[in-house]
Amino acid sequence: MELPQEIYERIENLSNEGNEFFDSGQFDAAIVKWSEAFDLLPEPKPDWEAATWLLVSIGYAYYQQGKLDQARTNFFDALNSLDAQSNPFIHYRLGQCEIKLGNQNNGVEHLLRAYMLDGEAIFNGEVDGAKYLDILKIHGHLK
Repeated sequence: MELPQEIYERIENLSNEGNEFFDSGQFDAAIVKWSEAFDLLPEPKPDWEAATWLLVSIGYAYYQQGKLDQARTNFFDALNSLDAQSNPFIHYRLGQCEIKLGNQNNGVEHLLRAYMLDGEAIFNGEVDGAKYLDILKIHGHLK
């Protein structure tokens, strides 16, 4: 199922504006643009591929700001969207949020899912990735 062309173009434009704001460190402005784009999706919103990447983008902007509760909420919402369960990035960031918020068991679960989907690659691409691999080792999931 495809979005009507007019809606698709508006979502695409808002998303690109959000990306530009994000790239320049204007996270709040990026969140506003991505939220506007998300609001344009017809119901049920989780059935649209765009819902996944818009929610992940919003979650990542919150993560960059250290607003972990909001980031976690958006990553969880993204997991309810089309094909999101197989996205290692969502699980990785959600795992980080959970651990930083003190929810160790949930954090380990999502980090393990990220690992199962993408191996060490997703961890190696991050400055603190080794720290999160160590957490999986400490909990007996890796050697």
